[in-house]
Amino acid sequence: MSLRSMVLPSRSSTSSSTRSKLAFGVGALALLAASFTVPATGAPRLDPNVDDNVRINEVQVIGSHNSYKRMISAPEDELRRSFIGDAANEMEYQHDPLPIQFAHQRVRQIELDVFLDSAGGLYSEPMIRGFAGVGDYDPAMDAPGTKVFHIQDVDYATTCMSLVTCLTQIKGWSDANPTHLPLAILVELKDTPLSFGSFTFTTPEPWNAAAMDTLDAEIRSVFGPNDMIVPDDVRGSHTTLEDAVLTDGWPTIGDSRGKVMFMMDNGGGYRTDYLAGHPSLQGRVLFTNANPGDDDAAFVKRNDPFDSSIPGLVAAGYIVRTRADADTHEARNNDTGPRDAALASGAQYVSTDYPIAGMAVGFTTNYVAQIPGGTVARCNPINGPEECIDAELDTIYSPMPPRTETTTTTTTTTPQGSTTTPDGTASPVANPAVPVAGNADYTG
Repeated sequence: MSLRSMVLPSRSSTSSSTRSKLAFGVGALALLAASFTVPATGAPRLDPNVDDNVRINEVQVIGSHNSYKRMISAPEDELRRSFIGDAANEMEYQHDPLPIQFAHQRVRQIELDVFLDSAGGLYSEPMIRGFAGVGDYDPAMDAPGTKVFHIQDVDYATTCMSLVTCLTQIKGWSDANPTHLPLAILVELKDTPLSFGSFTFTTPEPWNAAAMDTLDAEIRSVFGPNDMIVPDDVRGSHTTLEDAVLTDGWPTIGDSRGKVMFMMDNGGGYRTDYLAGHPSLQGRVLFTNANPGDDDAAFVKRNDPFDSSIPGLVAAGYIVRTRADADTHEARNNDTGPRDAALASGAQYVSTDYPIAGMAVGFTTNYVAQIPGGTVARCNPINGPEECIDAELDTIYSPMPPRTETTTTTTTTTPQGSTTTPDGTASPVANPAVPVAGNADYTG
């Protein structure tokens, strides 16, 4: 059964207007703070030969999918599962805060789903939270500004509620670790309404060209021109962005360390609106998801790791993102075929929900997607030059610190040995997952 055919009881009109803060607990906050710095043993050696002769499209890194996502609380999950059954399995994954992924999980590409919220408060009362009676949500959702979460009303838990908050976390870690490989941030614009019978769910604001101007402005409010790689930087004096990447190529690693770059996941009308008045992405922040032959073609999304076009795209000069796993299927079955195909394809960004061991929610698995050899990055198997050395690309990494219990009130097991409290917050504790059966049908 699809989530889009789910029927839920109507929301009570008498819910309290006060909202409690959503937090990760003292232990998780301490871990987050520690992740902004790296032990001296992890400092990169910065080989000038690598920095000067290897370009950012000539390496391969691991990315995380829906990088902000957390599991909703146990009562909410139980309610959702009672309506959609095993389809809930496909939303049964979560990630640590972004700086922890960078510092302790070797992640160098992330994904953020963004919802426009011009006036603020549009998503401050998630429907399933009210139905489950787990209390009011965080007042941070009342503030105007773009919000970050998966699906309105039914899968909303996140490590950073607003785009600016997410970006501020990223910049904090980047500023503390200025020699990292560039961090690629895939942005998916969300505005799809949910229609379940006669019940009213939150209708998102549409992403139009004016709203996309606001998106660029929010990004620029956190990152300055010297912090980012933008289309104008890559295009240079070329007429089109595509001509630039196919001839002069992308910036070198030496010119890109400590920077971020943004890419649009969407195509179709979203891409058209973003290009309006900005031919070949002039003046824009994001690289669009284009196709070879388009003036703006530089970044290409090919989520199917078995897509035979990927190696040729990489060899030609495009940057490609693909996925090692999706919707928990590969992890539940310990199916490494797609992961291995993704790595072999040469796609520069290989996205996963399992960048380290022990991230399964509700089941046990040995599945993990990492760069072979255990390095943060590796020389691209398709176009990596002779001067490239895996171990010299980025060594800002330290193993995940042990997790310790910080609360005595827990209700359900969540990934990486953490648990959730009744209000849906996560609290670290060593506790194994329990296997469950079933096939999921929802694609999120």
